[in-house]
Amino acid sequence: MNATVVGLALSAAILHASWNAFLRTGVDRLWTVTVMSFSSTAAAIVLALFHPLPAAAAWPYVVLSAVLQVGYSVFLVAAYRYGELGQVYPIVRGSVPLLVALGGQRLAAPELIGVALVACGIMGLSVGRGRASVTSILYALATGVIIAAYATVDAIGVRVAGDSAAYTAWVLLIYGALLPAAFVGLRGRLTVDLRAPETRKALSGGLFALLAYGAVVAAFAQGPAGPITAIRETSVVFAAFIGRFFLGEQLTPRRIGACAVVALGAICLGYRP
Repeated sequence: MNATVVGLALSAAILHASWNAFLRTGVDRLWTVTVMSFSSTAAAIVLALFHPLPAAAAWPYVVLSAVLQVGYSVFLVAAYRYGELGQVYPIVRGSVPLLVALGGQRLAAPELIGVALVACGIMGLSVGRGRASVTSILYALATGVIIAAYATVDAIGVRVAGDSAAYTAWVLLIYGALLPAAFVGLRGRLTVDLRAPETRKALSGGLFALLAYGAVVAAFAQGPAGPITAIRETSVVFAAFIGRFFLGEQLTPRRIGACAVVALGAICLGYRP
């Protein structure tokens, strides 16, 4: 695996942790994640224009994935309402491969080690001084469940669709329509002032999310999926340091250790030689 692939995977990890930091610092996080979605919607429009429609059999998966991703956004916002970036993010990221592994068949030795490490790391973030609140942990775990669910739906849907770009474009387009609708349903009105600093910050966060996705796709196109997935899981550690140096969160040795354990466990679960 060459330096370019490693750099892309690390960039994806840093960018993914960074857009979560943009969301965590939003004054109204539901509004922030909704405006962030505008960036992905714009990219999806371009993709849809240059690709045919997905196969008819794929549309139930397209719609279900979009609905689940709206749920993911809402629950992630709720998790950040009650917990810090350095607490919530590792639990969300670590719980996804954990849930996927536990929902599968027999586990190999590295996967069993990964399950144990992620569970221990999450427990380390959940107990002791400066621990995450029970509410934030529950919302973070629920977010992980939803991510695992839409990842499973996408794994099936993209094969049925016959065109991964078309499938992705229409998932993002429907998500981009449903999330503002959900905001209006919950809040009554969505107001966006393009001149406001908060709007620019939210759109920047959406751009970071798009770049993170693009970086990992580019890495997958040039290198082996297993090591790339493993490197991407270092985003857990980057989130802890971003939380400390940019958001003023605590960064105790115990929290660093717990984040590192979650990251190592996720690497064991996600790595495929």
